[in-house]
Order: sequence, then C-alpha cells, then structure tokens
Amino acid sequence: MSDFKIVERLQRIDVDIQRNQLKYHAKRVLISKEFTFDAAHHLHHYEGKCKNLHGHTYRAILGLSGYTDERGLMIDFGDIKEIWKHKIEIHLDHRYLNETLPPMNTTAENIVVWIYEKLTEALLDEGYNGVRVEFIRLYETPTSYAEARREWMEVE
Repeated sequence: MSDFKIVERLQRIDVDIQRNQLKYHAKRVLISKEFTFDAAHHLHHYEGKCKNLHGHTYRAILGLSGYTDERGLMIDFGDIKEIWKHKIEIHLDHRYLNETLPPMNTTAENIVVWIYEKLTEALLDEGYNGVRVEFIRLYETPTSYAEARREWMEVE
C-alpha cells in the first residue's frame, strides 16, 4: 500500500486560504541562486601557470537576504536570474576577463568583490531596497573559491 495521493481539489485563494495568510512570518530569510560561466584570463605580477592565458568554468553562488512581502516572497528567483544575465554575466561569460572587467588583476578574490558590488548596485537600481547581498562565493575550480561577505564589505 502506498501513501501516494492525488490531489482532488486545489487550494483556492480567498476561499481555502485568505490573502493575509500568505505571509507566514516577519523574519529575515536568506535565499541563494547558483550560476556558472566560462571565461579566460591571466594574472599579472605572478610567477606560476596562471600568468599564461587560460580558462575556467566558474561557479558563482549568490546569497541574498530580506523580508518577505504580502505573498511570502522576498525576491523571485527569476528576477535574480534576469539581473545576473543582464547586469553581470554579460561581462563574464565567454569573455576575456582582463578586457571586460575594470582594471584589476583578475584573481578570484578581485572578481568576487566586483560581482558583489555589481549585484548590490543592480538590486538598488531595480528597486529591491530591502534585499541585501549577504555573500557571493566564486568557485574558480571545483575545490577552490573566494568569497565576499556583507559584514566584510561594510566594515572596510
């Protein structure tokens, strides 16, 4: 015997659940979304393999926090994807980072702070005033990452 049950009647707004019940709490929550991009770069003033042009498949994890609205949503995951795609990824994916990023040594440590700053700026531009960037984690390889955290960015 299985515990599987087919729903016979979908819950209806204003009948089975009231609009004022959609927001379950008034607590700050953290959500995250991951993205990958492929890019080439090389490092300056560095003696090692990375001084030569090479590439990575980077993985970025974006952590955002805020309070939910009357629907129980803080920010739509699709909105984060649009911000990433139109404000950040265009400078990163299948690009030569030494050319598309501001003048910097294209280390993971520098790139992660640039992503943090771009995302913070984009959230403000898009009107997400209550949503803040908590962290950005940028994997340069599957086992190596750099991270920027809000508490570090605001203290410096």
